[in-house]
Amino acid sequence: MVNRTTIFRSLTVAALLTLPVFGGTLGVSDLDGKAVDPFAEAARVRVLLFVRTDCPITNRYAPELQRVAQEFNRRGVRFWLVYPDGTETVAGIRDHIAQYQFPGEPVRDPRHMLVKRAHATVAPEAAVFDAAGNLMYHGRIDDRYVDIGKARAAPQRHDLEDAIAAVLAGKPVAEAETSAVGCALADVE
Repeated sequence: MVNRTTIFRSLTVAALLTLPVFGGTLGVSDLDGKAVDPFAEAARVRVLLFVRTDCPITNRYAPELQRVAQEFNRRGVRFWLVYPDGTETVAGIRDHIAQYQFPGEPVRDPRHMLVKRAHATVAPEAAVFDAAGNLMYHGRIDDRYVDIGKARAAPQRHDLEDAIAAVLAGKPVAEAETSAVGCALADVE
């Protein structure tokens, strides 16, 4: 005879194993605290933009990110603004978005679920995923910043824009990984 307690425990373990990776307190949430999965909704391309409110390089990229989002929004590209620092307040994030007019749906990633999936290491950094959720590009937005404190007057390469265009065209990204310059994400775990 099967013990009811054993059955209940087995069902409970099975239910826990089927929980989504991006759920509840274990994962990603919107600014209202609701669990969210950027990969759940259909999109031709998903772009995760990793940012920090205290990173001046992130803030300097706001106009470029606005331009790129405006160019690709109508073509089935979804932009997500990922805040991986668990100590940042919702009010601080809302102020940051309002002040710099960053594009995309803001989400909090204090457990670094999206950081890990995108292989992100600094802010600002971008990750481009195809419709199936495969990582196609991760790295810098463009090559404006050569190093901390060293910037070109204008970028020579627009890596994020080129990556999105390639994925939309069904082509491989010419350089699928680049090194971004910015503020470390490792110190905000």
